[in-house]
Amino acid sequence: MALLAVANVAGTRYHQPRPTWTRDPVVTCDGERLRFEAFSACCGVYARLDVLSEALDGERLARGTTNVDVNDPLRLALARVRGADPLRLEVGPEALAVTTFDGTVVERKVPLPYRWLRGFAEVQAICSAFDPRAQLAAVDAARFLRTLPKAERGVLWVLPSARSLRVTSRPASGAVGLSGTHRLKELLPLLRFGGQLTVYGPGGATGTRPAASAWQLDLPGMRLTLALSPEVARGFSGEGAVLTALAEDTVLDDAETVGALLDFQGRIDLDALAETSGLSRERVRAALTQLGTAGRVGYDIAEAAFFHRELPYDALRAIKDNPRLAAARSLVDVGAVNRTGNLCTVRAGSFSYQVRFDGDRASCTCRWWAEYAGGRGPCTHILAAALDPATHPQENRTI
Repeated sequence: MALLAVANVAGTRYHQPRPTWTRDPVVTCDGERLRFEAFSACCGVYARLDVLSEALDGERLARGTTNVDVNDPLRLALARVRGADPLRLEVGPEALAVTTFDGTVVERKVPLPYRWLRGFAEVQAICSAFDPRAQLAAVDAARFLRTLPKAERGVLWVLPSARSLRVTSRPASGAVGLSGTHRLKELLPLLRFGGQLTVYGPGGATGTRPAASAWQLDLPGMRLTLALSPEVARGFSGEGAVLTALAEDTVLDDAETVGALLDFQGRIDLDALAETSGLSRERVRAALTQLGTAGRVGYDIAEAAFFHRELPYDALRAIKDNPRLAAARSLVDVGAVNRTGNLCTVRAGSFSYQVRFDGDRASCTCRWWAEYAGGRGPCTHILAAALDPATHPQENRTI
């Protein structure tokens, strides 16, 4: 049922629901576990099922990543599995075979949607800043999920309350954002198997703006994680959390060095990787973020660690095709950035915007910054100011 939950997320459009085609879960084997990953059709929900070693009984010979189609025959086969029924998985580079009492269903490898690359890049960057905020036993989690409002009421917030969670319409310190309660529906049928639900959110005090969250259900031998974008109408592919890393040309060489040392590790040890590569821990982490933009690195919030996978994408396409970053490079190329001290004037068309650097922070006078204030990554003008050669001699800044 947990694998079916991932398939259901892949086939659902939570924002403006309408019939859609099934997307294709990505399967990674690191020699000890299987990871199944997928995004919803609207890219606002990321689902990952980690099947741990204690739940696997069989040969695990090769490490690698593939992506397979999930059509109605496979969905039906998964839905018919009950209780202690055996489920045999054969994962290869070109296909996934599922065998149950009803027979064997084979699904072939198909191309992945490019939007998923940006989604994978963003979700690993966002989740790496999460902290655990609450833990609920299965019975308490089921009770909480059943009492959630069914109708969409905009952005809600949840706070720990005794053994459960309390829903509020106003944010508070320690609150976790929850936009679109229906996006958690895949968790409820699984709670009858017991386990524990852990809720994650951004570290530090929660502001007034919507925030992403992650909901992790620990089951016997496996973990199911659902990461929700800040709002139902916002897909992870447009969040902009990795734009700063994409704008840093100096990290590309580090990413090449670190990437050569990756070997489908299920848990990347930053200190060991730093020692082997000869880079500092901070540079290794920045390099992993850069590798994440090509889908080569994900993040496991349960273990607070990155993991390695390989996806069939052009690593430079994320840089070339990102609209904000492409627009920022165009502004730099035409000399639209004029810097005086910590203040940059960026001309875009007939308008001029002021970008101010204050220590390790930046702000802009554009409408984008006024609306999101960095909540969806830096705006085009801040990126242009950071990319401008006159800015490079200055100290590193967090944008």
